[in-house]
Amino acid sequence: MADATASAKGETMAEEHLIGGTSCALVDGETGVVASVVDGDTVKLDTGIEVRLIGIQAPKLPLDRPDFAAWPLAAEAKAALERLALGQPAIVRYGGTRRDRYGRALGQVTVLPEDSEEIWLQRAMLDQGFARVYSFPDNRQCLGALMNAEREARKSGLGVWSDPYYAIRAATDQALATEHDVYDLVEGTVFSVGERGPIVYLDFGRDWATDFTAVLSKEATETLTAEGLDVGTLMGRRVRLRGWIESHDGASMRVTHPEQLELLDDGE
Repeated sequence: MADATASAKGETMAEEHLIGGTSCALVDGETGVVASVVDGDTVKLDTGIEVRLIGIQAPKLPLDRPDFAAWPLAAEAKAALERLALGQPAIVRYGGTRRDRYGRALGQVTVLPEDSEEIWLQRAMLDQGFARVYSFPDNRQCLGALMNAEREARKSGLGVWSDPYYAIRAATDQALATEHDVYDLVEGTVFSVGERGPIVYLDFGRDWATDFTAVLSKEATETLTAEGLDVGTLMGRRVRLRGWIESHDGASMRVTHPEQLELLDDGE
């Protein structure tokens, strides 16, 4: 299931921080020592706070879900994060919603090993190929740098990118119709663009009722327009989408913010 975020946000004004060589508008948060690693994208500090590394998704472990099968490379992702973070002093910084419905902090996290430079955990996990970018409309800071890190790892076939389970799906793949509540990357050429009220539909085949469809919210469309992309011009263009596959008379994906949609006309 997708991580649901709560609405509580900090009131402190965000400041530009240089994190991993990238300038992001973030607010300083809690500090502590990484006492344990839950999985490839979640740590616990010695202060008791549990932090979900916002902006990435690592392969999932069953944890306390008895009927949940571990995703491929889940144990390896957890081990990679342990090597990076366990026992290290850390700082949490916020760029949007601060807590999810489970009470976990949603932050960008850096650690400060004694014998090396500061490590930005999100980017380090992406660099090694043990995570994919996973974003939210209310937490979009630093995503450009994270997308670049994912792209380089994918080109090199590192980590999850060497496993067929995580291969980018073709929008014409009929097997998508059998998927439900699965996080994936999907690529294809937009066959048509339709509108129904404030919602925009990107169809990737002639039969809109059965072929793959991207469903763009009003907010996503408005933000894309503000950033210079008119969704009405997407017909015939090749795009990459990322998000949760749903199955309603064919496979679909809800797009709520720009980082879920990448133009591929000019390559990666």
